Amino acid sequence: MDPVKRSLINLHLTVMLLGGTALFSKLIPLSALDITFGRSLPAFIMLFLFVKLSGESLKLNQTKDYFIGLGLGIIMAVHWVTYFASMQYASVSVGIIALFTFPVITVLLEPLFEKIRICWQDIASALVVLVGIYLIVPSVSLSDDVTLGVVIGVFSAFLYAIRNLLHRKYFSHYSGAKAMGYQIMIICPCLIFFLSDDFVSMDMSTAILLLLLGTIFTALPHAMVATALKHLRAKTFSLVACMQPFYGVVFAIIMLNENPTWQTLVGGMLVVSAAVYETINTHRQNKALKE
Repeated sequence: MDPVKRSLINLHLTVMLLGGTALFSKLIPLSALDITFGRSLPAFIMLFLFVKLSGESLKLNQTKDYFIGLGLGIIMAVHWVTYFASMQYASVSVGIIALFTFPVITVLLEPLFEKIRICWQDIASALVVLVGIYLIVPSVSLSDDVTLGVVIGVFSAFLYAIRNLLHRKYFSHYSGAKAMGYQIMIICPCLIFFLSDDFVSMDMSTAILLLLLGTIFTALPHAMVATALKHLRAKTFSLVACMQPFYGVVFAIIMLNENPTWQTLVGGMLVVSAAVYETINTHRQNKALKE
């Protein structure tokens, strides 16, 4: 098979696996914090094994990079907890759509990190996302679980955008697997003192689900990204990654019998459309700067 075609298939499989992580918020009978800890423990072990087997050193280049990794790991810890909490309060469909406000949030935050200006197209994208979120939210009261789930999901997206911007500026010189391994490793000590009694007394089926989440649905796709990028452009990766909400919603409908309302589906289309537009526009601007 052609290497490019194989990489594209692997990339779609990667995005499907990442979209599948959302299902575990409902399948695992634990709190969002417990799930995050249980996900992180096998994930960082598997990622470090992958880095070691690929011949890459586990050490970081400078002492300050360990502190940067620590900060990124703390942000990731809160991001993952809020990611699962959003879906537990609302639904997988609503939570994963709320998360994908992060590309537009990233564009709005970029001027704080880079010497760039916000253009009118970015403002338009933000307005489209607001309309999409408005359609998803059933009421303006936080006493409504769905509304609370959306708010938590958008906050999780904000944290993810911050993490991505900081990672790109200070940590992007490391491979994806190595960088993620260090960040996920930090999550474990951050959360270990907050685990519930349910985590300690979990049954075997719950433990197996956590192991699957941490290895097949977390470490494996992050390791596969590096392989896919060898034959694909970053733009292709970013655009395919925007399909994650689609895969997540389809999985939720098939496996969890979720029945998203038409407002959720239309709102999701608006949010994802804005994410796709910003992805294309960002790569167009980067290409123009290089020429």
